Amino acid sequence: MAVRIKVMQQAFLRTPLGMAIIEGDENGVSRISITDGHDNGSNDIPGVLAEAVSQLQDYFTGSRTTFSFKLNPEGTDFQKRVWDALLKIPYGKTTSYQELSVQLGDIKAIRAVASANGKNPLWIVVPCHRVIGSDGSLTGYAGGLWRKKWLLEHETPPVQQSLF
Repeated sequence: MAVRIKVMQQAFLRTPLGMAIIEGDENGVSRISITDGHDNGSNDIPGVLAEAVSQLQDYFTGSRTTFSFKLNPEGTDFQKRVWDALLKIPYGKTTSYQELSVQLGDIKAIRAVASANGKNPLWIVVPCHRVIGSDGSLTGYAGGLWRKKWLLEHETPPVQQSLF
């Protein structure tokens, strides 16, 4: 029996928050992460990741609020349920870990929901940055609270008031 080795492609995208690393294959994007590092690799974008890179660029310019490229994250069934729930948080809106736990059917699962949120492998696309504390505080974020604050402000720009 032949063993099939999964070959992941990588693309790098400079963002206002650091270097994004996008990984995936023909089955979809499996990981998007952020690093403080500079160019870590080639500027060549594999065809299977081109749409993801394009949509992320659009997000950062403010011309995209949703993503439509194929996702293929690896995780437990529970983690995938949490990540699916995160996908339902609208752009520019937030929810709390407690509200997410209730939505998933178990108010007592707050810690498990927070843990699954922290293991989200698809930075920005699965919007774990939209989950805040019940008191409105910016709580834990794997990418750093300054990035979470930036993302939330990016998604909810101040409304310009009319002078007249």
